[in-house]
Amino acid sequence: MIEWHYCYDFLPGIDQQAYGELAKRIVGVILQQPGIVEFRANRNILGSPQARATSVWQTFADVANFMENLWPTLESEFRTFVTNIRVEVWGPSPVVPQTLRPGK
Repeated sequence: MIEWHYCYDFLPGIDQQAYGELAKRIVGVILQQPGIVEFRANRNILGSPQARATSVWQTFADVANFMENLWPTLESEFRTFVTNIRVEVWGPSPVVPQTLRPGK
């Protein structure tokens, strides 16, 4: 599994309703992509970055296909609402390749 983390801050004075509509549209597009496993969104309760969107993909090729073909157009719209964007792409650890849970 590959995790794509997209962290950002909001531009001051944005139209929250317009941002919400665009975000929902983008999430809908992501959830229709080949290889997508899940999508999560979080707000940072301690400051900046203010938000993080995490998508989990089956393979890096799935992420790369989305990032090369669909993401550039979506991101240009998204940038009208956000700043300080940071993208991280994470793969499994060779030491702990699966999620561990207590008592399991």
